[in-house]
Amino acid sequence: MKRFAVLQLSGCAGCEVALLNAEAWVTQYRLVYMPLVVSAEEVPAVDVLLISGGVRTDEDLYKLRRSVKNARQVVAVGTCAISGGVANLGDRDEVRALFLTEADRPHVPRLLPKSHPVDAFVGVDLYVPGCPPTAELFMAVLTNPQNFQAGKVVCQECGRQKLKDMKPTHLLGFQQGEVRPDICLINQGYLCVGSSTRGGCRAPCPRAGHPCVGCRGPSDVFIEKESGVWFTSIKRVFASMTNVPEAEIEQGLRSPQLAMFLFQFSDYAGGDRHPRPKEKVL
Repeated sequence: MKRFAVLQLSGCAGCEVALLNAEAWVTQYRLVYMPLVVSAEEVPAVDVLLISGGVRTDEDLYKLRRSVKNARQVVAVGTCAISGGVANLGDRDEVRALFLTEADRPHVPRLLPKSHPVDAFVGVDLYVPGCPPTAELFMAVLTNPQNFQAGKVVCQECGRQKLKDMKPTHLLGFQQGEVRPDICLINQGYLCVGSSTRGGCRAPCPRAGHPCVGCRGPSDVFIEKESGVWFTSIKRVFASMTNVPEAEIEQGLRSPQLAMFLFQFSDYAGGDRHPRPKEKVL
């Protein structure tokens, strides 16, 4: 039986809970390390190492570098491991200065100057975006089922009907209005970005009436391009499906509700590190 481990860095454990919801791996894999449920001193030799959370402390970095040496395949799981997550949004100079002055406090890990994704320090064989990734995506990594095929974009998996004669003039807030169950959320005035977001999650959010916020990252069309290309594309979608002013769309796309996920789109194109090839992103 193959062995796998889950290395938890700085995160919320949401990805671990999603993995535990994927029951089918129990008969095919032996979980040998995951602090949430399995006690062990360190990661042993494994076939697959799943890494969740971002590299936020020197302890995170130490565990990361030590653990990847014992793994045949390294998989970065979830938004935090891939882009630094919520902690990455708080990289303000005054906040860092405050915490760094407490570096000598006992039992408190020293904060690194900023939050980092895993691949800033080690090589990654596969990326599984999502916040958290769905149970099906975990199974796609661990069991490699023949019938699994991720959708190109969330929009294709949603199933809502797009209407040419229903064009809102303004955006609704995320929690406003009564959502009609069968009509595209864009037609109803919601800022849904599923048309450019990576599929494979089976669109649980828009199916339930909540606009896609892009947690799966960019689709293959945009994955190796700068974030500005993505912003231009999504504004073009709204221009064709709504009568909402462009300035309002621009403001909505750069709102706090979408910031954590949409601004990570540029991470895939490289910048100060090698780009993440689409062939490595599930």
